[in-house]
Amino acid sequence: MTEVLYLLDCYLKEFEATVESIKDDKYVVLDKTAFYPNAGGQPYDTGKLARLSDGAEFSVAFVAKFGDVISHEFTPAGLKPGDKVKGIIDWDRRYRHMRMHTAAHVIANVIEKEAGALITGNQLGLDKSRIDFSLDNFDREKFKEYEEKANQIIKENRKVNLSIVSREEAEQSLKKLTTLAKGFPSEIKQVRLVEIENFTIEGCGGTHLASTGEIKGVKIINLENKGKNNRRMYYELVD
Repeated sequence: MTEVLYLLDCYLKEFEATVESIKDDKYVVLDKTAFYPNAGGQPYDTGKLARLSDGAEFSVAFVAKFGDVISHEFTPAGLKPGDKVKGIIDWDRRYRHMRMHTAAHVIANVIEKEAGALITGNQLGLDKSRIDFSLDNFDREKFKEYEEKANQIIKENRKVNLSIVSREEAEQSLKKLTTLAKGFPSEIKQVRLVEIENFTIEGCGGTHLASTGEIKGVKIINLENKGKNNRRMYYELVD
């Protein structure tokens, strides 16, 4: 099992770890990592690993999760089990995704509260992101109001809190664990909660900001009808 460092500290840019295993001279599993794997609509982190014994550097081009293990694709070959390394996150990429992901929570929860819509799909990007909703009445004018309400939450600079609790505790304290239409995966027994103070709290494994003010602003740039009860919204960050 990989110790996942970003769950409670999304601002960790560097960390030290030990190589546990190597596959095909290109995939490394560490005993702990702050690299985010490709999951939940949020893209993977990139960066590098620096071997502490000699300073040799290895680029991390892709990160994926397999069960309880996180694997990092690296080049060039040369890492060995037992090596001590420093992991260094590409912070500009990570922070952009943090802003996008926290923005997604804000705007999706505005729409859920205003229209009862649940998320049927999503994909975060560096320049723009999308969220798909289960929504019967596709009133495009209403999305202007949703954008305004989301930006008000952002402007209020509400604190974002992270915690990890048992699934039983989460289900007892919350009416719902997620705004995802498909629900929360049954295999997850420890729930990482993301709370935007006085607004929403739900289970999510992604990386997030410490406050909504860091988002700066969001702008809805396109709306699409993707079939019965399925609407797609694209948004971008406003700097």
